Amino acid sequence: MSDTTPEHGTTPPAVELRGIWKRFPGVIANHDVNLTVRAGTIHAIVGENGAGKSTLMNTLYGMHRPDEGTITIAGRQVTFRSPTDAIAAGIGMVHQHFMLADNLTVLENIVLGAEPTHGGRIDFAAAKRRIDELKDTYGIEIEVDQLTEHLGVGERQRVEILKVLYRGARILILDEPTAVLVPQEVTELFENVRRLVDEGVTVIFIDHKLDEVLEVSDDITVIRSGTTVATVTPDEVDARRLGELMVGSELPTPETTTSTVTDVVELSVSGVTARHAAAARHGAAGGTGGTAGSGGRPLLDDVSFEVRRGEIVGIAGVEGNGQLELVEAILGLQRIDAGSIHLAGDDITSLSVRKRRHAGIGYIPFDRQREGLLLTSPLWENMILGYDDAERYVRGPWIAAGKAKTVADAAIARFGVKTPSNAVPAFALSGGNQQKLIVAREMTANPSLLIAAHPTRGVDVGAQAAIWDELRAARAAGLAVLLISADLDELIGLSDSLLVMFRGAVTARLDPATATPTQLGMYMAGEVQSQEEVA
Repeated sequence: MSDTTPEHGTTPPAVELRGIWKRFPGVIANHDVNLTVRAGTIHAIVGENGAGKSTLMNTLYGMHRPDEGTITIAGRQVTFRSPTDAIAAGIGMVHQHFMLADNLTVLENIVLGAEPTHGGRIDFAAAKRRIDELKDTYGIEIEVDQLTEHLGVGERQRVEILKVLYRGARILILDEPTAVLVPQEVTELFENVRRLVDEGVTVIFIDHKLDEVLEVSDDITVIRSGTTVATVTPDEVDARRLGELMVGSELPTPETTTSTVTDVVELSVSGVTARHAAAARHGAAGGTGGTAGSGGRPLLDDVSFEVRRGEIVGIAGVEGNGQLELVEAILGLQRIDAGSIHLAGDDITSLSVRKRRHAGIGYIPFDRQREGLLLTSPLWENMILGYDDAERYVRGPWIAAGKAKTVADAAIARFGVKTPSNAVPAFALSGGNQQKLIVAREMTANPSLLIAAHPTRGVDVGAQAAIWDELRAARAAGLAVLLISADLDELIGLSDSLLVMFRGAVTARLDPATATPTQLGMYMAGEVQSQEEVA
């Protein structure tokens, strides 16, 4: 890293970017970006998917060098050759897609590359003491001795935040930090961020939830089509005005006013109980693995519900309370110890994953990169994942690339995936556009049951509205939808009925017409309805 020392004077900005350009083959990701971040503040960056927000932050973090422009940190002009240089300058970044090694423990991931030593050996005791201090100070709960591969998305985020804090970052970049958090966790995160700022840390965060941006930020910069278009304070704008600056249109709402629920049951889950974690999540090829829930508690505890054609059933719950295991049980990835699963009246309890998909189950996964995409493969190949033997993609025994590319182009256009062509590898897309590609793949397959886990995670307000419209239209045409989301307004607005899961069991059944986020949060925290209400 090289730098230029500033002249003496008033406190300089923590970060100053001037005239930043970044080009990739066929794409200008950033052009003439100007950004000033005041020291000791929370500065939000908002914009549509593909607007260049993450690219800009990756440039600041040293993951790539700008083609033009300058970066100044605390008054010193710098050139970062790698993230190591940025870390040395006091910058830490929690990426939207986590950078963790699954085969290491939480503790090992946190200290990786910054291991304390004593007598020529890694001093894990000292590292654990330091991590415990950080956990206590910032209220971040995580068991540091468990393997990272066992963690859910929200837990992985906590590890990433601890990893950055452990390295003593004074400038913290958070990319979509609340994407899968429930309201109580968001409140806790923001309280922790404020504690950091009170101690002199500067926080830059990317977010699509405009109410959160207005609540927590001191300054807001809007990026559109790769360049900065405005910097405002929360006092100067509201959510509607921010949405207009981002996408040039009014903010969408998830409200569904007309019922299309039929009497035909598409999915029936009856008394499903599971006591052992799916082996696939532990790296095994089959059988069972792991242990039962905490204290011998089942991962799924006598779960029963139905989803009818034309109905959206929403599931709320703090991550780690059985939602993942329930979805895997329906898909055939999680072995169940009791109960049955029926699709369109047929018992699919013993069917393979492929046969269940052929029977009409579509799936938008919890983690798009780990479960939903081949990142190095082109978009058209990603469009056929799980459907490689479908008639629209094959000619005889072979995959017909021409047919697949035609279908991919139509889906890309319909769902507004921003890409120069279907040959672009999936890793080149922004997170939101990756999400739109997966939604396009599953929706265009015309399933009879769609399991949608966080379908609008990481997408901008315009794309969010488009996905909601697609779900409502498919529901009206008879699609049965099982919706899992951390966005409680989305759950309440889209769902025809609501379930709450806690410790592997359904603990509440609510009417979205009368449910509130506060009420949902209460049940998600452990309140239990009476047996009559749950039934």
